[in-house]
Amino acid sequence: MYEYRKLSPEQRTELIEERLARGHPPHSPPHPVRDQPFYLLTATCYEHICHMQAQCRRQRVLDALFEQFITGGIEIRAWAILPNHYHLLVHVTDFDALGGIFRMVHGPASRQWNLEDTASGRRVWYRFSDRAIRSERHYYTTLNYIHYNPVKHGWVESPYDWAESSVHWYLEHHGREWLRDLWTRYPVRNYGRGWDDF
Repeated sequence: MYEYRKLSPEQRTELIEERLARGHPPHSPPHPVRDQPFYLLTATCYEHICHMQAQCRRQRVLDALFEQFITGGIEIRAWAILPNHYHLLVHVTDFDALGGIFRMVHGPASRQWNLEDTASGRRVWYRFSDRAIRSERHYYTTLNYIHYNPVKHGWVESPYDWAESSVHWYLEHHGREWLRDLWTRYPVRNYGRGWDDF
């Protein structure tokens, strides 16, 4: 999104034509793989502005996500809610339901925050993106990536220091040794490099 603004009009036209030729929408993230059981879903605040700086906002978004995803028959397996974006690892039975679910979470949050911040009409969210999980290794590396995300972005020193993360659920249900072993067996390395540079 941000690179697009730096392009010349000719480059923009060329990029849009290329996206359309590949069957992608002109400006929003494509969703080419819609038939897998597991996905990494990412939603970002528009222009990466930290609308969720307050912990109470992050918690409200997390609560709303669980409520809407359960209603939609989608299971959240891992999560990390940060000040300007969040990641979910989900088990999906109906991919087409995702758009409506995100609207049910993002719409009310946007209205509430714009009221609180006296910023009527402000755009709060960008569209969601997805990555289909391809293997067991990809699944567990994604789990580690999500738990490490608050550290990656410099919000905390340890994944255990971030409250709105499923690392605490895994710690309680599987233990620290299990999490350490997962980290050793499925290291993050360059996973996700450049994803937040758009």
